Amino acid sequence: MRLGAGNPLFLIAGPCVIESEAHAMKIAEAVARIAGDVGVPYVFKASFDKANRSSVKSYRGPGLAEGLRILGKIKAAVRVPVLTDIHEPAQAAPAAEVADILQIPAFLARQTDLLVAAGKTGRIINVKKPQFAAPQDMANVVEKIASTGNTKIILTERGSSFGYQNLVVDMRGIPMMKKLGYPVVFDATHSVQLPGGQGHASGGQPEFIEPLARAAVAAGADGVFLETHDNPAAALSDGANALPLAQLPALLSRLKQLSEVVRGWSGVRGAAS
Repeated sequence: MRLGAGNPLFLIAGPCVIESEAHAMKIAEAVARIAGDVGVPYVFKASFDKANRSSVKSYRGPGLAEGLRILGKIKAAVRVPVLTDIHEPAQAAPAAEVADILQIPAFLARQTDLLVAAGKTGRIINVKKPQFAAPQDMANVVEKIASTGNTKIILTERGSSFGYQNLVVDMRGIPMMKKLGYPVVFDATHSVQLPGGQGHASGGQPEFIEPLARAAVAAGADGVFLETHDNPAAALSDGANALPLAQLPALLSRLKQLSEVVRGWSGVRGAAS
């Protein structure tokens, strides 16, 4: 799969966390069908561990070994690339044996040892821009990963802190990060999150997913990241800002159409494969 540069808009999507093998497989198969029908390259995402939940009582996932087993099964059965988060340097190598893309969570994007360990795997590394960081700050992040000789890097915009328990998206950040020479993705669901907004968990404003995603694609985003669930109200993590699966076909179709118009006149720098 070629990402960025003159290549088509791509989709990274799946549930926030692996809730069960059956559920993760169900979502992967459904999204793969939708993306195939629309004609958008697709990467399945799900976390084996959500180490930054608001409450110590919140569900975190099946753990590294079981999570990677499930991701490997999905990768083989659905025949799509898979992405998952890593939180510690020791997780990088085993996760890279299964995952095509290793993701660095926003809160950990300055952790040098984690970035270097991820880079050394040779896998594509997707880094979420921290809520507290400016777009130009990602140059230092890129430098840390590239110091390993790995330049297969993706940068993801996911909103910036705006006071307490609120995020805003500055669309200038997309072309600013693209100047670093790597593909840029827009995280349309975490960008509408209200961090800690429910006290024990984060809230969200999913009604703004589509307008923000459209704006990001118009600003030149190479890909869109979406957490999607067949029943967000029952999701074990981040259901408040997840896109209902039933809404994905229409949204993805509109984003593809917009991308084709934008990419017809706007040059895009950077590629990862």
